[in-house]
Amino acid sequence: MATQPISAVSKITIRVLAFARLRELLGFGSRDVELAEGATLDALWKQLASGNGEIEGLRATTRFARNGELVAGETVLRTGDEVALMPPVGGG
Repeated sequence: MATQPISAVSKITIRVLAFARLRELLGFGSRDVELAEGATLDALWKQLASGNGEIEGLRATTRFARNGELVAGETVLRTGDEVALMPPVGGG
């Protein structure tokens, strides 16, 4: 009896845009990122912040926009999405 091959996890590719302090900490303004199919914005954040305590500490004040609309961290991403990471606006 032949065995079935174990299929690899399907992947999606999204474009991430980082602004202000996040741009400095991540070291890019725009980058394509590969994630597992069904990944959420929170999963993207964890991947980007992995091993960087300073970035991890900005989660509570960072907002996400997916394809130009503000969305919550539990939003599921799809291939081709553009995600903007927006820190709080300061100034006076």
